[in-house]
Amino acid sequence: MIEGDHPTVRPSAVQTISVQEGKFIVGIMTIQSTNKLSRTDNDAPTDEIDYPDGGFKAWMVVVGAWCAMVPPMGLLNTLAVLQAWISENELEGTSESKSGWIFSCYAFFITACGAQVGPVFDAYDIKLLLLPGSIGLVASLIFMSFSTEFYHFLLSFGVLGGISASLLFNPSLSAIGHWFCKRRAFATGLACSAGGIGGIIFSIIILYLTPRIGFPWAIRVVAFLSLGLLIIANIFLRKRIPHNKKAKAYIDFGLFRDVNFSVTVAAIFLVEFAVFIPYTYLCSYALSYGFSSREAYLLNVLLNAGAIPGRVLPGYIADRFGAFNTMIVTALSCGAFILGLWLIADGDHARVMAFSVLFGFWSGAAISLSPVCISRVCRIEDYGKSNGMAYFVASFGALVGIPIAGALLDGSEDGYRNLIIFAGGFYMIASIAFCIARGVAGGLKPALF
Repeated sequence: MIEGDHPTVRPSAVQTISVQEGKFIVGIMTIQSTNKLSRTDNDAPTDEIDYPDGGFKAWMVVVGAWCAMVPPMGLLNTLAVLQAWISENELEGTSESKSGWIFSCYAFFITACGAQVGPVFDAYDIKLLLLPGSIGLVASLIFMSFSTEFYHFLLSFGVLGGISASLLFNPSLSAIGHWFCKRRAFATGLACSAGGIGGIIFSIIILYLTPRIGFPWAIRVVAFLSLGLLIIANIFLRKRIPHNKKAKAYIDFGLFRDVNFSVTVAAIFLVEFAVFIPYTYLCSYALSYGFSSREAYLLNVLLNAGAIPGRVLPGYIADRFGAFNTMIVTALSCGAFILGLWLIADGDHARVMAFSVLFGFWSGAAISLSPVCISRVCRIEDYGKSNGMAYFVASFGALVGIPIAGALLDGSEDGYRNLIIFAGGFYMIASIAFCIARGVAGGLKPALF
């Protein structure tokens, strides 16, 4: 039956999927090139989700998400500085593989807890996550500033800090999905640029304040700065779509029955496995080749300087050429720079600095576009749960990737060579995995996906 210019397809008496110009169907959902999404199924009345895709309230949510992500993601991007400093001072004599557990636990919990955080986000108010996350992260930094033993750092930063960071990171990404559709990748990229900026600021604070006031007080300065930003985040960050009353606030492994979702998560797992290795070991690599402490720590600043446009520009490109297509290119580029530049740098200052900037830029998409890829293969009502489950699986890559890389370093007579090959190889495998995921979820024909 034709109604005006819009044909309507009725597959059954209880299920209606409207197909209009500029729309395409994913399962029982209808996504259109305008800002609307229509869905009718047995469990929910017909409704239409109209995305603002801009406006004061929507952009203030992006501002709130940015403020919420500066502390957790900034600390994640400062792992190289923290690892190098703590290994040479408070935990001097501790093996790289052992100290690596502190930072891998932080990277693990920030994503693993999303499996529980996501369903809570879908079912309840976002403030139930933001407030305890804010208090917990600031408290973890204060506790860390008093740490002197391995287990102190592991519990304060790795466990408490990682869990608290998850309560900030996951809801921030999911909230943006409530306000943006066509410009979702760009808006997410803008918010994720917080990690690069936070990484620069925190690295500089540690680099320049530690010699003057000591490492403990430098960490407390980071805590006070984080507190101010998180207050702003709690004011502006909000959901828009009503609470999903039928959502259950528990982990849902049933999502993996969807092949599109499963292959996408597998690809994200491989990227998460590889991305944190350079971020964690770049500074200690430089120190082993005779860089001064200041030169080594400034490499992390360069890494994050590259990551700022690396979070934003791929999002802008992904809105036009597809998130999966963009992830394939960025993962392949990261692997190429690791194996083609870092591997042969051999401690050369110019090459190492060039690698820091280039890898920082091309690795940015791993953070900003992964949730966008998830949004392409799930219902928006379940975005928080789906995003959380995806990062729950990916978190195991972060958990084991850093210690395995440290073990390769401890047992190698070739310095960092095996570690670098390990990271570059996984990036190459990740690019292949995204090609497969793109083919399964989006089809083999060239298209925006």
